[in-house]
Formats: sequence, C-alpha cells, structure tokens
Amino acid sequence: MNLLEVEQLVVEHDHMRALWDVNLVIAEGEQVGLLGANGAGKSTTLGAIIGLHPPVGGDIRFAGKSILRQPISDIIARGVALVPEGRRLFPDMTVRENLKIGAYPPAERKHLDERLESVYALFPVLREKSSQTASTLSGGQQQMVAIGRALMSRPRLLLLDEPFIGVAPLVIEEVFAVLRRVVSEGTTVLLVEQNIHRALGFVQRAYILENGRTVLSGSREELLGDTGFGSKFLGLD
Repeated sequence: MNLLEVEQLVVEHDHMRALWDVNLVIAEGEQVGLLGANGAGKSTTLGAIIGLHPPVGGDIRFAGKSILRQPISDIIARGVALVPEGRRLFPDMTVRENLKIGAYPPAERKHLDERLESVYALFPVLREKSSQTASTLSGGQQQMVAIGRALMSRPRLLLLDEPFIGVAPLVIEEVFAVLRRVVSEGTTVLLVEQNIHRALGFVQRAYILENGRTVLSGSREELLGDTGFGSKFLGLD
C-alpha cells in the first residue's frame, strides 16, 4: 500500500517558485531518502507535506486521501510528523516538557505517560535528563529530543529534515539504530540528508531533487551503480 504520493508538486515562496515538479511515492514501512544539493527543494518538499508550505500545483495524498490545504494539526492527527532542520526545541523548557508538546493529537494526550515511556525506552539518556532544560543538552541529545517529540504522536510517516547536523558520529550511529527499530515497529521514514553516503547506508530507495524537480530515483543499489549519479553526487569519476 502506498502511504504517501506526491504528484507534480509546485510550491512558491513570496511569488518565487521553489518547487517546479516534485514526484515521489512511498509504500508503508519503507525507508526512503530525499537527496540533493543545498537549495534543491528538499526541506520545502517536507514542509509542503506537513502543511507549512501550501502548494500552488500538484497533489499530496496520504493513505489514499489528498491532504492539500489541510491544517497542520489535521495532517499530524492523520499520522504525519516532522523533525525539522535545526531541531527547533524550546530551550528554556525541560526535556519532558518539550516531549509532551509532541503528543498534540487529542487521541495521544490520553496516553501521554505511555508515549513518554516509549520515547525513554528508545533514548534512555532522555529519561536521565528529563528535568533538565533543552539548552543544557549536547547537540546529539537535543536531536534525540526532537525525534522523540515527533514520535510522541505515534506517526505512520516520520519526516526527518537534516537530522545529523552538529551531531557526533557515535551519536549518529545510535540514532540510526533507533530509527531502524522505529521502522521495524511499523513507522515509515522519509529522510532528507545532504550527506548522500550516510543516507544510502540507511534508506532502501531514494529520490534525487535538483532545482526543485525530481530528476532521478531508484534503489540504493541502482543509484550506486549509476555512473551519472556517482560522478555528479558522489564525486566519482
């Protein structure tokens, strides 16, 4: 079953076109990458899916139904969650308070303690630091809070926008292990990542954006075996 379908997506920022023609399809349970250089339109695509950037053309369907121009709260309630670039935590609030914000859908507020326990099970260090303010955490720990906050709504689709900026390599491996566990439990993941080598070590398939358009897609093996992709995006001759 296709969980997400993005078709001929067009988005404008202040009357300037940011996306011209983005197309992607993700089946339930997949790990998919959205890759490309800075300014290719990756973050804008995620923003359009979650409702931050209303498209001016194309369609976005989640679980078979269009979510175009739906309020962000409704899209989250349907089962989509975003881990934004830069984490965007509330620095003066505690870890626990930041996590609780993620249990936004009314159905999840009834199970707040259960959801907190599930996040603490994934990231034990957050239980230890639950009473500390987010500003006192390391970059990697702050990223764990951002991911945990998104998981508080029990999303069917988790959107991750450059989650490893400012994160130490050992913590990156720890976070990837958590994401694999999350996928094994039924969550679908769409990962935006500028480090293509790193992304292809995690995803099963990927879409490549260039200048606001989908220009290439394929499995990890297909992309790595494509000489054009290798020379342009991996620096291989």
